[in-house]
Amino acid sequence: MVEAVDSVLSQTYSDYELIVIDDGSTDNTLEILGPERVKKIKYVYQPNLGPSVARNTGIYLSRGEWVAFLDSDDLWERKKLEKQMDALQQEPEFKICYTEEKWIRNGKFVNPRKKHAKHSGWIYLQCLPLCIISPSSVIIHRSVFSRVGYFDPRLPVAEDYDFWLRICSIYPVKLIRKPLIIKRGGHPDQLSKKYWGIDRFRLQALEKMAKKTKLPLSWKIATLKEIIRKSEILARGCSKRGKWKQYNFYRQKIETAKTKIRLLPHYIDTNGGVKVK
Repeated sequence: MVEAVDSVLSQTYSDYELIVIDDGSTDNTLEILGPERVKKIKYVYQPNLGPSVARNTGIYLSRGEWVAFLDSDDLWERKKLEKQMDALQQEPEFKICYTEEKWIRNGKFVNPRKKHAKHSGWIYLQCLPLCIISPSSVIIHRSVFSRVGYFDPRLPVAEDYDFWLRICSIYPVKLIRKPLIIKRGGHPDQLSKKYWGIDRFRLQALEKMAKKTKLPLSWKIATLKEIIRKSEILARGCSKRGKWKQYNFYRQKIETAKTKIRLLPHYIDTNGGVKVK
């Protein structure tokens, strides 16, 4: 927590307010931060309600035109805000901007895999397989929340995946191709390790997106295909563990998604691409 706060306080861009949401910690956060840091922040304690509620609380309390997030495990490079605000001033059509990342796992720098490659522009399709946007890397214009809503508190994990899908279905995204944050992971209390089968929660996000009537046809088809892919993965896992009730649950999702694809006004050409009638 202290290192994360210090990485904000040391930013070269200084026109910001820093709100620290303490989501029910038991480590005497205020004492650890110390009186000098506390003078420079707005500290808010709430019972442990999860990352969605914590981020939403920060959004509600913030007063600026732009909102950024920083998870307590992560760090900002000193010029993170400066470079993002410069980029957004140069290209004001963008309402959301994110950056490349440096990864540290168990204390060692590691290279992201090819599937984690980041993209700029209309990136909804690239966001379907997994979450490629880190909350700690983004800056979002306040108007975006009025249009797409906030983080879903019903999702204990993959809440960011759900949020980015909703945003990227409506807005193009600016990528700064420089690693301006450091993501640290590998510790045993990460939420991603607390819950088995994170695709269960990604599936909920995908099903919400598949219901949207204004989603372009090709994106709707891709969303349904991703529902099928993730359901197949979960069904295989249930089969290996002899969880036949859950297996049948995911098999039903597969058949439902396939039926919805067949009922959409499209046909498949000989090269396998989707064309609209």
